[in-house]
Amino acid sequence: MKSELVKPIHLARRAVVYIRQSTTHQVVTNQESLRLQYALRQRAIELGWHEAGIDVIDADLGISGASAAQRSGFKELVGRVGLNEVGLILSIDVTRLARNCSDWYPLLDICGLHGCLIADRDGVYDPGSANGRLLLGLKGTISELELHTIRSRLTAGLLAKAERGELALTLPIGLVRDPSGVVVKDPNLEVQERLELLFETFLKLRTVAKVMREFNHRGLELPRRNRHGDLHWARATTSAVAAILKNPAYAGAFVYGRTRLRKPSDGRLPTKVPKPIEQWRIIVKDRYPPYIAWQSYEKIRGIVIDNRAEYMRNKTRGAPREGELLLQGIARCGRCGHKMYARYKRRAEYVCNHLRSHQGLPTCQYIRAPRVDAAVAQAFLTALAPAEIDALSCARRAQQQTYKAIRSNAEQQLERRRYEAALAERQFNRVDPDNRLVAAELERRWEAALKDARAAEEALARLKSPQAIAQITVGNKALNDKVVRLSGRLPEIWTAPSTTDGKRKALLRCLIDKVILDRGEHDAVRMRIVLARRSRHRHRGKDARQLSSGSRPRRGDARTRA
Repeated sequence: MKSELVKPIHLARRAVVYIRQSTTHQVVTNQESLRLQYALRQRAIELGWHEAGIDVIDADLGISGASAAQRSGFKELVGRVGLNEVGLILSIDVTRLARNCSDWYPLLDICGLHGCLIADRDGVYDPGSANGRLLLGLKGTISELELHTIRSRLTAGLLAKAERGELALTLPIGLVRDPSGVVVKDPNLEVQERLELLFETFLKLRTVAKVMREFNHRGLELPRRNRHGDLHWARATTSAVAAILKNPAYAGAFVYGRTRLRKPSDGRLPTKVPKPIEQWRIIVKDRYPPYIAWQSYEKIRGIVIDNRAEYMRNKTRGAPREGELLLQGIARCGRCGHKMYARYKRRAEYVCNHLRSHQGLPTCQYIRAPRVDAAVAQAFLTALAPAEIDALSCARRAQQQTYKAIRSNAEQQLERRRYEAALAERQFNRVDPDNRLVAAELERRWEAALKDARAAEEALARLKSPQAIAQITVGNKALNDKVVRLSGRLPEIWTAPSTTDGKRKALLRCLIDKVILDRGEHDAVRMRIVLARRSRHRHRGKDARQLSSGSRPRRGDARTRA
């Protein structure tokens, strides 16, 4: 059907058919819509263009029209219009061209300037005329409003379902949905026990990197999901361990809104960044079968955050590291209140230079470390003396339980490896011997499975060796008596060469949250020891007074010479 708006000047240029669908799912399933859009070539022929003068731009299939930032096809179209190459733009609907007025009106301006027509299934429009611009402007505004309405309706339904904890989010490894849609634990016992061991190991070692090294040292793999959602086992990495520890689904909670979109200023794609737990939008507890209690999850999350040495942003202490200065990460300035950092250059000392770094003021104070560390260590050992035997006994019991859990996981891993080797053997035996290409690959897989099974057997044999059992097992009266005889040996263990600086700092943080230092006259340093929150109720009266020394100090204070 001809149109009176089509002039020879338009026919001298090319006609462009612009094709777009919003998602890849629509590209695959909505084939009828795709067929109708490609059929617009015939509409251009009816308007007077030859077959050779018609181009199709379909580079934006599977991309939303809400923005033109990532639509290379739309940018190509606008560029060709600006070069006077296009006389007619055809689209099944204006919503295919843009669903955003900030993209739609610039297109109308450039088309009106260069005399390019726009056509859809309702008619042909001239953006250079008042009537054409009015109609196209109304269509673009309605298109943008339609997108907003659809999005609002979908978002409202999604949030209503999320508030009930019934929104079907992707489940982490270890949780699956049964045929009725109810979330249950993975029936694979090896997966369950491996995840439980991961949480127990972290509560013992208290850093992600140490858990990763411990699992790899023991030869224990972590369950993972591939891109198809199938279970597979892989070597532990820090990112995999951290992802499991930070996921609230393992504490039985349904959480929605853990991340937010951050739009870079350079025009790149938005990225997801995590939000603090107090800013999570929806939290529904007891929706999933838990691997740990919610209190344990909060404790683990707090440890992970505290291990990040970013004092200025989140006031954390950082993980205990090697280095002779005992108060690394927990020394605070008694004058300005900021954290003091450990300096090893020339002499060991604690320095507060926050005001100098951020405000250009002189260094707040610096304090020599050896005598301060000695005083804090003495107060720590004195306070722990009454509970020393109980602590050593609890440590032995925890060590024995950890050994049993590691041995159980190693046995399950060996059972799985043997099954995989047997399965590979059956597959090899079923192949036609004349099909050497397939037989060679199956033989290689069988050999790899046997190699993995032998490695699992060796790892389990090391765990069952008499040396390993002798180090862990506390099963007879002689070993129990040995634990009792350890009374009074904590100072000896503290100063032993086998006790690393990192272990001393970790032990100190179990009782002490921070130490406030203030250098007074004549190099006399006043210290205030603040107990950890979980330990304050255990050290009242006499125990709390044991943390202080000196003449007439305030409770928790001590004086020493720097």
